[in-house]
Amino acid sequence: MPDKVSPGPICGNPAPREAVCIHTRKVYDSCRDKDCLQDIRVYLTTGSQALLNSATSVKANAAELLWAKIDVEPINFNKGFYTVDIKFYYRISADVYSGAGRPRRIYGLSTFDKRTVLFGSEGSAHIFSSQYVPNGFDTPQGIERTNLPVAVVEVVDPVVLSSKVLESCDCGETLLSDIPEGICSCFDEDIYLSSEGRKLYVTLGQFSIIKLEREIQLLMPAYDICMPNKESVGSSDDPCELFQNFKFPVSEFFPPKATDLIKTGRGNNGSCQR
Repeated sequence: MPDKVSPGPICGNPAPREAVCIHTRKVYDSCRDKDCLQDIRVYLTTGSQALLNSATSVKANAAELLWAKIDVEPINFNKGFYTVDIKFYYRISADVYSGAGRPRRIYGLSTFDKRTVLFGSEGSAHIFSSQYVPNGFDTPQGIERTNLPVAVVEVVDPVVLSSKVLESCDCGETLLSDIPEGICSCFDEDIYLSSEGRKLYVTLGQFSIIKLEREIQLLMPAYDICMPNKESVGSSDDPCELFQNFKFPVSEFFPPKATDLIKTGRGNNGSCQR
């Protein structure tokens, strides 16, 4: 039997030294989604809106996920199940063309609302911690609902699939309102919230994983204390000596094949589940 067990796959049958109780979160339910967000409005900044109004063509090029606002509510007629409402905030960038000049970069804000139902079990215990939470006592809603499961949303930046521009019209759409201050600070100018002027719409493709978790205590075998084995890298004052420790980036010179991407889980080799 080896004297020391390192983190990772265990070879042989080393005996644990003790059983320890750990506090962690258990995933009670989860789902994955592949959403196509078709023709969502881009609320441009004031300067970007002026450029769009005089542009001859527009090409959206990137979408960045800024934040996801999550709300969990119990379903009264179905005990143990909860609705998870998510509002995604995106920063959209596009290039506008006016005549034969160079394109100008414009920015705007888009949102998308999503709802799913997951099982999160039932709990009546109120959980308190000595860990400092800013303004925690001033949020009675959070205090009353400490028995709710915790929703975790994992999302990658969406892919821009298409874009289009519509001329000014009163289409009866509900304008965006109540933008969080943190979202507004991600833009250099104010967001143009009006139905006047041209409107930019984009279609995005987004992958997400949504989970409901609860605090739980588990009894786990412990083999030893976890002591790092690797030495610190980068302590040398000689940059050339530090560079010699870098691995040669073979993949940058020889891009992987489609079959290699599928084997590593980075390729598209199947459909999604709802």
